[in-house]
Amino acid sequence: MAANVSIFAAPPLTNLKIPLLFFKNTSFLDFAEIHFLRQSISTGIVRSPTPRRIGSVSCTSVTDEASTFKDRPVAENEQQVQTLTWKWKGYSIRYQCAGNSGPALVLVHGFGANSDHWRKNTPILGKSHRVYSIDLIGYGYSDKPNPREFGSEPFYTFETWGEQLNDFCLDVVKDEAFFICNSIGGLVGLQAAVSKPEMCRGLMLINISLRMLHIKKQPFIGRPFIRAFQNLLRNTPVGKLFFKSIATQETVKSILCQCYHDSSQVTDELVEAILRPGLEPGAVDVFLEFICYSGGPLPEDLLPLVKCPVLIAWGEKDPWEPIDLGRAYGNFDAVEDFVVLPEAGHCPQIFGWKQTSSCRRKVETLRRLWDPPPF
Repeated sequence: MAANVSIFAAPPLTNLKIPLLFFKNTSFLDFAEIHFLRQSISTGIVRSPTPRRIGSVSCTSVTDEASTFKDRPVAENEQQVQTLTWKWKGYSIRYQCAGNSGPALVLVHGFGANSDHWRKNTPILGKSHRVYSIDLIGYGYSDKPNPREFGSEPFYTFETWGEQLNDFCLDVVKDEAFFICNSIGGLVGLQAAVSKPEMCRGLMLINISLRMLHIKKQPFIGRPFIRAFQNLLRNTPVGKLFFKSIATQETVKSILCQCYHDSSQVTDELVEAILRPGLEPGAVDVFLEFICYSGGPLPEDLLPLVKCPVLIAWGEKDPWEPIDLGRAYGNFDAVEDFVVLPEAGHCPQIFGWKQTSSCRRKVETLRRLWDPPPF
């Protein structure tokens, strides 16, 4: 008979030194005291000791095609990052990893991004963890199958990406993991945690997408017009013309300056990291498919179903996902805390973010929250 077990029975995240959760070039915080995502929660989940095989892993070196960031020097407090390839259902999936001991962390990017978005975090976290950042299928340097090959059913959905994330944990990580997710990556992490709760030890959702363009959030009278516009983009040359108009260095830089708040962080290197894989064959079809994807789950649909603890962090200057709307997600039972990140925009993980007294107070809150109860 299976007994209730703690999903945090595995070794705690001891000696985790992360610059204020995930930032570079700031004062380090010793998470041995915080025990990040380690609250003791009993569930009826039975762990499967032997993961099933999904695909194959091919170890490759970083190439010009595989990464925008080459020959990056490794600092004393960082781990060397490897760029590898995993075969999933016949598709080539790029991922990056660092560290060979400690609990597993899987970093999940947002819309139009890729694993390079975590370039400042992966080598630091790898010092005390097994860290993986993955290119979701259709993004970055992963394969981009044409969505029309799958008939009338959409392929680029949170269900697809959630399945990919869980299979990645089974086949590559070979362990349960903490998911640290940004933007639409937060929906991917939630979907994965709901589909296979035994694989997810905990979730950190950073400026999760509110999906304000979801059909349920549109006025009833306007829904036919939205569908007609989506059909125009997907099935006529208008969509590819639209993509061509925004897939330029100038436009991408302008968009990034808006959503990141601090334009000094929007370097040519960052613009290249976003734009270059977006110009690969098939990227335009993925782009159009997703911006026309107005169905599927909302965060408020998935959060009540999650069995692991959730931490939500939010850049207060996010122009796309307003923090005033995001605060409502802190009320769900699974959410242990809602952390405000001052002066940060939609993707806080890219910043060399300075420590503030406000964040210090939040960190103290986390320390008290994640410390295990006395025995």
